[in-house]
Amino acid sequence: MHILIAPNAFKNSLTAEAVALAIKEGLMQSRLRCTCECFPIGDGGDGTAELIIKKRNGILVETSVHDPFGKTITTHFGLIDDGKTAIIEMADASGLRLLKQDALNPLLATSFGTGEQMKIALGKGAKKIIIGMGGSATVDGGCGILMALGIRFLDAAGGELKGLPGNLTGLAAVDLSGLDKRILETEIEVLCDVDNLLLGKNGAAAMFGPQKGASPSGVVQLDAALSALAAIALQQTGKDMATVLYGGTAGGASAGLFAFLNAKLVNGIEHFLALTGFDQSLATANLVITGEGSIDEQTLQGKGPFGVAYRAKRNNLPVIGLAGKVPVEKNDALQQYFDVLMPIGNQPVDLQTAMAGTEKNLVRTAIALGNMLALDYK
Repeated sequence: MHILIAPNAFKNSLTAEAVALAIKEGLMQSRLRCTCECFPIGDGGDGTAELIIKKRNGILVETSVHDPFGKTITTHFGLIDDGKTAIIEMADASGLRLLKQDALNPLLATSFGTGEQMKIALGKGAKKIIIGMGGSATVDGGCGILMALGIRFLDAAGGELKGLPGNLTGLAAVDLSGLDKRILETEIEVLCDVDNLLLGKNGAAAMFGPQKGASPSGVVQLDAALSALAAIALQQTGKDMATVLYGGTAGGASAGLFAFLNAKLVNGIEHFLALTGFDQSLATANLVITGEGSIDEQTLQGKGPFGVAYRAKRNNLPVIGLAGKVPVEKNDALQQYFDVLMPIGNQPVDLQTAMAGTEKNLVRTAIALGNMLALDYK
């Protein structure tokens, strides 16, 4: 039996690569005679760009840019396709993981550093930029990125607005005259891991603002700020940030790049699998194992394990999903794509303890899984 192991990261616990290796280790310790290929996946979330760069044998470019609050940091991005395509992880310059929990403040955090990454990539000769936007600390509608590329945000008196994104409610005009013209000749693709729209109860501020440090009043202010930005964008560009699918990704940065830079917003996992040649690995597999922290009906809305399972089922392959949490009740929609869903926990514990034991639990579950498969596989 040849098993393709293609999990997403278990958020805040293990990277996708570590998850794949833990599953493989368990299978190798089991009684099942098998070979394995580890194919860790990303759906646009934090870590996706790194996986693409590795899978495509890209080169890393070290850069000095600014974090969400303007502190200078050293980070990197990748180049593939003989340097023609830049792969940028938004979280590397504008991510939650760069900040302490008590320092979070999305009313002032900006994506400026990610825009600096893009500008450096242009200087390296990139003609295409692919951005994984998961894990950002920002809800700025991409205004930081746009500022780094030369766009100015003006108040009614024609002065440049400060204190963005919180003060975007005072936005009267966007000055595009200083925009780096090279970016308009560059193809931009944004890999999105959520399909939320920009505004409202399921929008960027309401859904993701609290995890980035926004208070209830801050959520209201950020939603109003994004609404003001969308209104000006529609007026000046004819593009509606408020209605574009995936516009809520990364605090609305995807919508901002759509409106002002003509970026394409794409389903993260579908694009990742196509870009990394996943179907070639599927062609030699007898079984596919995928997983992430939680698998439920929301997984079917374009999350990583669904993308894997969807392609596997096109090849008539059985799919096993491993997760920290799976539905208790039978779910017909999930069963169309996952032949078996297995939780990796083995006793009631608090979330922190469960996350700390993820690697051990994955190995143990994979051993049990391999032993079960060995009973039937000849």
